[in-house]
Amino acid sequence: MIQYNPKEWFGLIFRFHKSDTFRQMFWVLVLFAVCTAGLVYAELHYQQLYVFANSTRIHSLLGFVISLLLVFRTNSAYDRWWEGRKQWGAMVNNCRNAAIKLKAHLPVSETESLKLFETLIPAYVDAMKEHLRKGVEVEKLELGGFMNKTELAKSSHIPNQIALRLYKELNQLYVNNKISGDQLITLDKEIKSFTDIIGACERIKNTPIPFSYNIFLKKFIFVYTLTLPFGLTHDFHYWAVPISTFVLYVFGSLELLAEEIEDPFGNDENDLPTDNLAEKIRLHVKEIISV
Repeated sequence: MIQYNPKEWFGLIFRFHKSDTFRQMFWVLVLFAVCTAGLVYAELHYQQLYVFANSTRIHSLLGFVISLLLVFRTNSAYDRWWEGRKQWGAMVNNCRNAAIKLKAHLPVSETESLKLFETLIPAYVDAMKEHLRKGVEVEKLELGGFMNKTELAKSSHIPNQIALRLYKELNQLYVNNKISGDQLITLDKEIKSFTDIIGACERIKNTPIPFSYNIFLKKFIFVYTLTLPFGLTHDFHYWAVPISTFVLYVFGSLELLAEEIEDPFGNDENDLPTDNLAEKIRLHVKEIISV
Protein backbone atom coordinates (compact mmCIF):
# COMPACT_ATOMS: atom_id res chain seq x y z
CA MET A 1 0.00 0.00 0.00
CA ILE A 2 1.29 3.45 -0.92
CA GLN A 3 1.99 5.69 2.07
CA TYR A 4 1.39 9.38 1.39
CA ASN A 5 0.36 12.66 2.94
CA PRO A 6 -3.23 13.40 1.82
CA LYS A 7 -2.74 17.10 2.60
CA GLU A 8 -0.10 17.55 -0.11
CA TRP A 9 -2.69 18.63 -2.64
CA PHE A 10 -0.48 20.07 -5.39
CA GLY A 11 2.24 17.51 -4.84
CA LEU A 12 -0.19 14.68 -5.50
CA ILE A 13 -1.35 16.22 -8.79
CA PHE A 14 2.09 15.89 -10.37
CA ARG A 15 2.99 12.57 -8.74
CA PHE A 16 3.20 9.45 -10.88
CA HIS A 17 3.67 5.88 -9.71
CA LYS A 18 3.89 2.43 -11.21
CA SER A 19 0.17 1.69 -11.00
CA ASP A 20 -0.91 5.11 -12.24
CA THR A 21 -3.74 4.63 -14.72
CA PHE A 22 -2.14 6.94 -17.30
CA ARG A 23 0.86 4.59 -17.52
CA GLN A 24 -1.40 1.58 -17.89
CA MET A 25 -3.60 3.17 -20.55
CA PHE A 26 -0.90 5.07 -22.47
CA TRP A 27 -0.82 2.93 -25.62
CA VAL A 28 -4.58 2.47 -25.58
CA LEU A 29 -4.99 6.24 -25.47
CA VAL A 30 -2.49 6.69 -28.31
CA LEU A 31 -4.29 4.15 -30.49
CA PHE A 32 -7.65 5.68 -29.63
CA ALA A 33 -6.39 9.19 -30.49
CA VAL A 34 -5.14 7.98 -33.89
CA CYS A 35 -8.47 6.29 -34.66
CA THR A 36 -10.37 9.35 -33.47
CA ALA A 37 -8.25 11.61 -35.67
CA GLY A 38 -9.19 9.44 -38.65
CA LEU A 39 -12.88 9.70 -37.79
CA VAL A 40 -12.65 13.48 -37.38
CA TYR A 41 -10.82 13.83 -40.69
CA ALA A 42 -13.47 11.76 -42.48
CA GLU A 43 -16.29 13.74 -40.90
CA LEU A 44 -14.74 17.11 -41.81
CA HIS A 45 -14.04 16.15 -45.42
CA TYR A 46 -17.21 14.17 -46.17
CA GLN A 47 -20.10 16.46 -45.36
CA GLN A 48 -22.72 13.71 -45.40
CA LEU A 49 -21.42 12.59 -42.01
CA TYR A 50 -22.77 15.80 -40.47
CA VAL A 51 -25.98 13.88 -39.92
CA PHE A 52 -24.34 12.95 -36.59
CA ALA A 53 -23.72 16.57 -35.62
CA ASN A 54 -26.54 16.60 -33.04
CA SER A 55 -25.56 13.31 -31.43
CA THR A 56 -24.15 15.25 -28.46
CA ARG A 57 -27.65 15.24 -27.02
CA ILE A 58 -27.63 11.47 -27.02
CA HIS A 59 -24.14 11.42 -25.51
CA SER A 60 -25.26 13.81 -22.79
CA LEU A 61 -28.03 11.44 -21.77
CA LEU A 62 -25.82 8.38 -22.01
CA GLY A 63 -23.04 10.19 -20.14
CA PHE A 64 -25.36 10.57 -17.17
CA VAL A 65 -26.19 6.85 -17.27
CA ILE A 66 -22.56 5.77 -17.56
CA SER A 67 -21.64 8.08 -14.68
CA LEU A 68 -24.19 6.35 -12.45
CA LEU A 69 -22.83 2.95 -13.47
CA LEU A 70 -19.27 4.00 -12.71
CA VAL A 71 -20.27 5.44 -9.33
CA PHE A 72 -21.87 2.12 -8.43
CA ARG A 73 -18.80 0.26 -9.73
CA THR A 74 -16.27 2.29 -7.74
CA ASN A 75 -18.42 2.29 -4.59
CA SER A 76 -18.85 -1.49 -4.68
CA ALA A 77 -15.10 -1.94 -5.23
CA TYR A 78 -14.23 0.40 -2.36
CA ASP A 79 -16.73 -1.38 -0.10
CA ARG A 80 -14.84 -4.61 -0.76
CA TRP A 81 -11.50 -2.90 -0.03
CA TRP A 82 -12.81 -1.37 3.21
CA GLU A 83 -14.45 -4.63 4.31
CA GLY A 84 -11.11 -6.36 3.81
CA ARG A 85 -9.40 -3.70 5.92
CA LYS A 86 -11.95 -4.15 8.71
CA GLN A 87 -11.41 -7.90 8.71
CA TRP A 88 -7.65 -7.49 8.98
CA GLY A 89 -8.13 -4.92 11.73
CA ALA A 90 -10.24 -7.48 13.58
CA MET A 91 -7.48 -10.05 13.07
CA VAL A 92 -4.93 -7.71 14.67
CA ASN A 93 -7.18 -7.12 17.68
CA ASN A 94 -8.16 -10.77 18.11
CA CYS A 95 -4.55 -11.96 17.97
CA ARG A 96 -3.67 -9.46 20.69
CA ASN A 97 -6.63 -10.57 22.79
CA ALA A 98 -5.76 -14.24 22.34
CA ALA A 99 -2.14 -13.60 23.36
CA ILE A 100 -3.19 -11.58 26.42
CA LYS A 101 -5.67 -14.21 27.61
CA LEU A 102 -3.26 -17.08 27.02
CA LYS A 103 -0.57 -15.30 28.99
CA ALA A 104 -3.00 -14.57 31.82
CA HIS A 105 -4.65 -18.01 31.96
CA LEU A 106 -1.73 -20.38 31.48
CA PRO A 107 0.58 -21.19 34.38
CA VAL A 108 4.12 -19.88 34.08
CA SER A 109 5.33 -23.49 34.04
CA GLU A 110 3.60 -24.13 30.69
CA THR A 111 6.48 -22.67 28.71
CA GLU A 112 6.14 -25.17 25.87
CA SER A 113 2.47 -24.34 25.28
CA LEU A 114 3.13 -20.61 25.50
CA LYS A 115 5.93 -20.97 22.96
CA LEU A 116 3.60 -22.90 20.67
CA PHE A 117 0.99 -20.15 20.72
CA GLU A 118 3.65 -17.47 20.34
CA THR A 119 4.84 -19.25 17.18
CA LEU A 120 1.64 -20.56 15.59
CA ILE A 121 -0.61 -17.50 15.98
CA PRO A 122 1.68 -15.35 13.76
CA ALA A 123 2.19 -18.41 11.52
CA TYR A 124 -1.59 -18.59 11.03
CA VAL A 125 -1.63 -14.92 10.00
CA ASP A 126 1.26 -15.45 7.57
CA ALA A 127 -0.50 -18.47 6.08
CA MET A 128 -3.74 -16.51 5.79
CA LYS A 129 -1.96 -13.65 4.03
CA GLU A 130 -0.41 -15.95 1.43
CA HIS A 131 -3.55 -18.09 1.13
CA LEU A 132 -5.42 -14.97 -0.02
CA ARG A 133 -2.72 -14.35 -2.64
CA LYS A 134 -1.27 -17.14 -4.78
CA GLY A 135 -1.03 -19.88 -2.18
CA VAL A 136 1.06 -20.73 0.88
CA GLU A 137 4.69 -21.79 0.57
CA VAL A 138 4.92 -24.00 3.65
CA GLU A 139 8.72 -24.00 3.74
CA LYS A 140 8.67 -20.24 4.39
CA LEU A 141 6.40 -20.53 7.46
CA GLU A 142 8.02 -20.26 10.88
CA LEU A 143 6.45 -23.20 12.72
CA GLY A 144 9.12 -23.72 15.38
CA GLY A 145 8.96 -27.49 14.98
CA PHE A 146 5.40 -27.64 16.35
CA MET A 147 4.00 -28.91 13.04
CA ASN A 148 5.34 -31.20 10.33
CA LYS A 149 5.88 -29.11 7.21
CA THR A 150 5.81 -32.16 4.92
CA GLU A 151 2.39 -33.22 6.18
CA LEU A 152 1.15 -29.63 6.26
CA ALA A 153 2.09 -29.10 2.61
CA LYS A 154 -0.35 -31.86 1.59
CA SER A 155 -3.31 -29.81 2.84
CA SER A 156 -5.36 -27.69 0.46
CA HIS A 157 -6.08 -25.15 3.20
CA ILE A 158 -2.98 -24.51 5.34
CA PRO A 159 -4.59 -21.97 7.74
CA ASN A 160 -7.23 -24.54 8.73
CA GLN A 161 -4.55 -27.01 9.73
CA ILE A 162 -2.75 -24.44 11.87
CA ALA A 163 -6.05 -23.48 13.53
CA LEU A 164 -6.67 -27.20 14.19
CA ARG A 165 -3.28 -27.46 15.91
CA LEU A 166 -4.12 -24.46 18.08
CA TYR A 167 -7.44 -26.05 19.07
CA LYS A 168 -5.75 -29.34 19.88
CA GLU A 169 -3.32 -27.57 22.19
CA LEU A 170 -6.15 -25.73 23.95
CA ASN A 171 -8.08 -28.96 24.41
CA GLN A 172 -5.01 -30.73 25.78
CA LEU A 173 -4.48 -27.95 28.30
CA TYR A 174 -8.09 -28.38 29.43
CA VAL A 175 -7.75 -32.17 29.68
CA ASN A 176 -4.59 -31.72 31.76
CA ASN A 177 -6.44 -29.30 34.06
CA LYS A 178 -4.14 -26.44 33.13
CA ILE A 179 -7.11 -24.23 32.23
CA SER A 180 -10.72 -24.34 33.43
CA GLY A 181 -13.82 -24.85 31.32
CA ASP A 182 -14.66 -21.16 31.48
CA GLN A 183 -11.17 -20.24 30.35
CA LEU A 184 -11.44 -22.73 27.50
CA ILE A 185 -14.67 -21.10 26.33
CA THR A 186 -13.07 -17.66 26.50
CA LEU A 187 -10.03 -18.75 24.48
CA ASP A 188 -12.19 -20.72 22.06
CA LYS A 189 -13.93 -17.51 20.96
CA GLU A 190 -10.61 -15.89 20.03
CA ILE A 191 -9.35 -18.86 18.00
CA LYS A 192 -12.76 -19.30 16.37
CA SER A 193 -12.62 -15.69 15.19
CA PHE A 194 -9.54 -16.55 13.10
CA THR A 195 -11.60 -18.91 10.96
CA ASP A 196 -14.47 -16.43 10.75
CA ILE A 197 -12.12 -13.69 9.51
CA ILE A 198 -10.41 -15.79 6.84
CA GLY A 199 -13.85 -16.94 5.69
CA ALA A 200 -14.96 -13.34 5.26
CA CYS A 201 -11.78 -12.52 3.33
CA GLU A 202 -12.28 -15.56 1.08
CA ARG A 203 -15.81 -14.36 0.37
CA ILE A 204 -14.44 -11.01 -0.78
CA LYS A 205 -11.71 -12.59 -2.90
CA ASN A 206 -13.78 -15.35 -4.50
CA THR A 207 -16.90 -13.32 -5.30
CA PRO A 208 -15.99 -10.73 -7.95
CA ILE A 209 -18.47 -8.33 -9.48
CA PRO A 210 -20.96 -10.25 -11.70
CA PHE A 211 -19.45 -11.03 -15.10
CA SER A 212 -22.34 -9.68 -17.16
CA TYR A 213 -22.24 -6.33 -15.35
CA ASN A 214 -18.48 -6.03 -15.78
CA ILE A 215 -18.59 -6.85 -19.50
CA PHE A 216 -21.53 -4.51 -20.12
CA LEU A 217 -19.78 -1.58 -18.47
CA LYS A 218 -16.60 -2.09 -20.52
CA LYS A 219 -18.60 -2.33 -23.75
CA PHE A 220 -20.60 0.75 -22.81
CA ILE A 221 -17.43 2.80 -22.22
CA PHE A 222 -15.92 1.59 -25.49
CA VAL A 223 -18.96 2.38 -27.64
CA TYR A 224 -19.60 5.70 -25.90
CA THR A 225 -16.07 7.05 -26.35
CA LEU A 226 -15.69 5.67 -29.88
CA THR A 227 -18.84 7.45 -31.10
CA LEU A 228 -18.19 10.65 -29.15
CA PRO A 229 -16.10 12.33 -31.93
CA PHE A 230 -19.10 12.29 -34.28
CA GLY A 231 -20.96 14.62 -31.94
CA LEU A 232 -18.00 16.86 -31.08
CA THR A 233 -16.40 17.41 -34.50
CA HIS A 234 -19.06 19.83 -35.75
CA ASP A 235 -18.31 22.27 -32.91
CA PHE A 236 -14.69 21.48 -31.97
CA HIS A 237 -13.17 20.17 -35.22
CA TYR A 238 -9.79 18.57 -34.45
CA TRP A 239 -10.07 19.50 -30.77
CA ALA A 240 -12.52 16.61 -30.65
CA VAL A 241 -9.50 14.26 -30.66
CA PRO A 242 -7.95 15.30 -27.30
CA ILE A 243 -11.39 15.83 -25.75
CA SER A 244 -12.55 12.33 -26.65
CA THR A 245 -9.25 10.84 -25.56
CA PHE A 246 -9.50 12.58 -22.21
CA VAL A 247 -13.04 11.26 -21.71
CA LEU A 248 -11.76 7.73 -22.39
CA TYR A 249 -8.93 8.32 -19.91
CA VAL A 250 -11.36 9.39 -17.17
CA PHE A 251 -13.87 6.58 -17.68
CA GLY A 252 -11.20 3.95 -18.24
CA SER A 253 -9.24 5.07 -15.17
CA LEU A 254 -12.28 4.71 -12.93
CA GLU A 255 -12.81 1.18 -14.21
CA LEU A 256 -9.11 0.29 -13.73
CA LEU A 257 -9.10 1.67 -10.19
CA ALA A 258 -12.19 -0.34 -9.33
CA GLU A 259 -10.58 -3.50 -10.74
CA GLU A 260 -7.44 -2.91 -8.68
CA ILE A 261 -9.06 -2.41 -5.29
CA GLU A 262 -11.90 -4.95 -5.53
CA ASP A 263 -9.38 -7.70 -4.61
CA PRO A 264 -7.46 -5.95 -1.79
CA PHE A 265 -5.28 -8.86 -0.67
CA GLY A 266 -2.67 -8.94 -3.44
CA ASN A 267 0.62 -7.15 -4.02
CA ASP A 268 -0.63 -4.13 -5.98
CA GLU A 269 0.39 -0.72 -4.69
CA ASN A 270 -3.17 0.14 -3.65
CA ASP A 271 -3.87 -3.19 -1.94
CA LEU A 272 -4.00 -3.59 1.82
CA PRO A 273 -0.66 -3.55 3.69
CA THR A 274 -1.08 -7.16 4.83
CA ASP A 275 2.69 -7.71 5.07
CA ASN A 276 2.97 -4.86 7.58
CA LEU A 277 -0.09 -6.02 9.50
CA ALA A 278 1.24 -9.59 9.73
CA GLU A 279 4.58 -8.32 11.02
CA LYS A 280 2.80 -6.11 13.54
CA ILE A 281 0.87 -9.12 14.84
CA ARG A 282 4.08 -11.13 15.14
CA LEU A 283 5.78 -8.41 17.20
CA HIS A 284 2.78 -7.84 19.47
CA VAL A 285 2.15 -11.53 20.17
CA LYS A 286 5.82 -12.10 20.94
CA GLU A 287 5.95 -9.05 23.22
CA ILE A 288 2.88 -10.16 25.17
CA ILE A 289 3.64 -13.86 25.60
CA SER A 290 7.38 -13.50 26.13
CA VAL A 291 6.98 -11.10 29.07
